[in-house]
Amino acid sequence: MSAPVIPLESLRVSRAKAAPSACGGCGPSAEADSLPPEIWAKVKDHPCYAEGAHAFFARMHVAVAPACNIQCNYCNRKYDCANESRPGVVSERLTPEAAAAKVVAVARAVPELAVVGIAGPGDAVYDWARTKTTFALVRERLPELTLCLSSNGLAMLEHVDDIAELGIGHVTLTINAIDPAIGAQIYPWIFHQHRRWTGEDAARILLARQVAALEALVARDILVKVNSVLIPGVNDQHLPAVNAFVKAKGAFLHNVMPLISAPEHGTAFGLQGVRGPTAQELAAVQDACGGGARLMRHCRQCRADAIGLLGADRPPDFAGEPETADAPFDHQAREDYRCWVEVERADREAAAAEAALATRTVAAPALKIAVCTKGGGRVNQHFGQATELTIVEVDQAGVRRVGHRRIDNHCVGCTGTEAQLDAAIAVLTDVPIVLCAKIGPVPRRALEAAGLIIIEDDTAPYVETAAAQIYRDHLAGRDAATG
Repeated sequence: MSAPVIPLESLRVSRAKAAPSACGGCGPSAEADSLPPEIWAKVKDHPCYAEGAHAFFARMHVAVAPACNIQCNYCNRKYDCANESRPGVVSERLTPEAAAAKVVAVARAVPELAVVGIAGPGDAVYDWARTKTTFALVRERLPELTLCLSSNGLAMLEHVDDIAELGIGHVTLTINAIDPAIGAQIYPWIFHQHRRWTGEDAARILLARQVAALEALVARDILVKVNSVLIPGVNDQHLPAVNAFVKAKGAFLHNVMPLISAPEHGTAFGLQGVRGPTAQELAAVQDACGGGARLMRHCRQCRADAIGLLGADRPPDFAGEPETADAPFDHQAREDYRCWVEVERADREAAAAEAALATRTVAAPALKIAVCTKGGGRVNQHFGQATELTIVEVDQAGVRRVGHRRIDNHCVGCTGTEAQLDAAIAVLTDVPIVLCAKIGPVPRRALEAAGLIIIEDDTAPYVETAAAQIYRDHLAGRDAATG
C-alpha cells in the first residue's frame, strides 16, 4: 500500500475534537501514552519499534554485510532467493556506495521510507567496516532517516561508541537463551578471539558478550530490541525467563518470533525435522511473557534486503543498478506524506477513542477477530488477496492488536485450493470471526463450515471502529440467543 501524496491545503481531520483514548487500545495514542515523550519521539515513525507506525512508514534493509561469526541451526544465508521471505535471504549483495545510492533511489520513489537498517545477510557488526561506511554515506545524504542495525551481539561491544557517534538509535540483538545448555542446542559454533568455540563454552561466551553489549547500548540511550526465535522443544518453555531477563537489563522491546524450518531452506533444524510453532503456540508463549519486557507482536521476519511497509515488500521494484547517490532529490513529496500521516493518525486515534468508549460498557469475554488489511489501519482487503491476517482482541478495555497469522493468497491466478483454505482455517482455531472487505463464495462456505463467522465491510472503516461494532453486535446476538 502506498498512500497518496496530498497537498497541504487539502488536509482535513474529521474527528479532531474527539477525546483521547484512555484505554489500552491499538490506536497510536495507546502507545504514546505508555511511553515517556522523549522515547515516543524516537519510535513513533519506526515500523518495528511502534506497532502503530507500521501502517504508515516503510523500512529498507541494505545487504552489505555478508560475513558472520556464529552459526545458528535455524539459519542458512542465501544470496539469490527472490521468492523466500525470511531473515538471511537476499537477491543481491551491495557495496556501501551502491547501498547508499539505492537508499536515495528508494526514498525518492517511496515517501513512506523512514528507516534504513542493516541486518546482514551475515552480521552487521562483524562486518563493521562495510556497515559503518554505509551508514555514514546514508547519514550524509538523507539525515532525516532513522538508522538501525541487527546483530547477534558477539562483536558488538567493541563498536558501541561508533554506533552512538553515527546516530544509530535502534539496535536489535538476537538472544535466544540465557542458559548455556539451551544455547548449545541452537549454536553449533561461534568464532571469537581468532578461534572457533563449540558447545556450552560457545553459548556461555556468546551470552556474556550479548549481555555486555545490551548494557552498554542502554547506557548510551540507544533503544534495544531483543529478538528470540521460538524453537519448539528447545527454548519454548525458556523464553519467559529470557523476557524477564532482558527487561531487567533495559531492553526496550522483545520480539518472540517463530522458527522457520521448511526442509527446502536447508537449515540444520529444517533438515533435522525440527518444526516451527503453530500460530497458537506462538501466541501462548507471547502471552506467557506478559509482565516482562514490552512485546513486539507484528514482526514479519524480514529479508535482509526488505523494502517497503511490513508485510508489503517491494525488493523486485528496485532491482538492478541504482542511480548515483548525488542525483537531485526533491524532499517535498516526503514532507507532504508526513503531513498526510499526521492527519490520518489523528483521525485514527479519534476512531480508537470512540471504539474504546463503545466497548467500555459491554460486559462480555474478550473476543478475537482476524482482519484483512492492506495497511493504514483499515479494513480494506479481499480475503482471497490476503497473505496474512491481523489479529485483534476486543474487550471492555478497547481494541488491541495481538499478532498476525500468515495464510496463502487464495486468489493467485484464481487457483485457490482446498489445501490452502484448510491451512487458513488451521491458523484460526482460536479466532472465531473473520473481518474483510470482500470474500468469495467458495472460501466463505469453507470457513463457515468450519464454524467461523464471516463479516464483510467494503467501506474501509478503521479496524478499531469495525471491531468495536462487531463486539457489541456479538454480545447482542449472544444475549438474544440466551434470553
